[in-house]
Amino acid sequence: MPSFSESIVEQATLEWFEALGYSILNASHIAPAEPNSERETYVDVVLRDRLQTALVTINPDLPLEAIEDAIRKITQTETPSLYENNRRFHKFLTDGVDVEYQAEGYTKYEKVWLVDFQNPENNNWLAVNQFTVIENKNNRRPDVVVFLNGLPLAVIELKNPIE
Repeated sequence: MPSFSESIVEQATLEWFEALGYSILNASHIAPAEPNSERETYVDVVLRDRLQTALVTINPDLPLEAIEDAIRKITQTETPSLYENNRRFHKFLTDGVDVEYQAEGYTKYEKVWLVDFQNPENNNWLAVNQFTVIENKNNRRPDVVVFLNGLPLAVIELKNPIE
């Protein structure tokens, strides 16, 4: 009987995402201390530079300070409640992030959109395999993490279908 392993299922999953237009990366290529690192530490789960680049593309009329304010708001938790933090983040995803900034001597109030729902090609779609996260001495490495504009939105743990 031919060998069938979890890695085959993982590779097939990545190929499906690639067929949908996602970029595919192995997490070791963007790990901390690597030449193409997109994370400072293994605690970081948001790909900040990728997020900032995407938000500038999606919100071209907003100054960088407004984009940076939105990034601060979405990456900081306000409460110890996982439910409340998830509700808040979902609201940011669907309704945008309220920001204010100074321009032409006035305080302006705008929204920073995290996702371009009207033009999906403006978004950054990425699937990463073997994305290690280490926090409080806990080491986790899901098989595939799906990122939208540098934000981790789905974690996929695959199993061998014949075991």
